[in-house]
Parts: sequence; C-alpha cells; structure tokens
Amino acid sequence: MMSIHPAQLNDWLASAQQEGSSERLPVVLDVREPWELQTASVKPEGFELVAMPMRSVPARYLELDRDHPVACLCHHGARSAQVVHFLMQQGFTQTVNIHGGINAWSSERDPAVPVY
Repeated sequence: MMSIHPAQLNDWLASAQQEGSSERLPVVLDVREPWELQTASVKPEGFELVAMPMRSVPARYLELDRDHPVACLCHHGARSAQVVHFLMQQGFTQTVNIHGGINAWSSERDPAVPVY
C-alpha cells in the first residue's frame, strides 16, 4: 500500500492530475466520523473532498471511481489505511493513505486545522 505524508500531498495531486485523462480533481476521502469533521476539517484545495465514514465505505464505495486518484484521510492514519486496503481489494488502482492523518495535516500543511 502506498502512503504519503500531508506535506507530500501537492506532489501527489500534481502527479495524479498528469496521469489521469479526467478533468475531475483527485479525491481526498475523509473516513472520519461526522463529529470529527465538525471538530477539524481540511479545505479542498486542488482536490475534491468526499466525507464517507469508515463504517459506510462497504455500502458506499461504488460512489467513487475505481480508476480515479483517491487519497484516504482519518485522524492518525490507521482507519484510512484499512480503507485503502479495502478499496484496493475492490479494484481501485490509484489509492494512497495519508500517513499521520489530519493530526499530521495540521503540523505539515495547515496549522489552522485544530488538533484533537
């Protein structure tokens, strides 16, 4: 499973945009719970932000495109790693885990994102 740090997201987004023929932006799939999204959220800059709590992914993953770049995000990176593994088993080809989750996002990308 491929993993990137939040600080590497811009490079991953640029690479994903070049590889894809789609006009759509890459997706950051936030698999945290609704209360967590209310506590701390990221701004969708250069990507489409999709909120899909981990427990709902098996029922909802078909809302995502298997051949479209997807980076999974959670609190510290454990839930998102499980979702990446699941998506890869379902045939997703361009899926990465955001290592360290939103906690690392706050320190590496955007200090305005609250740490909880």
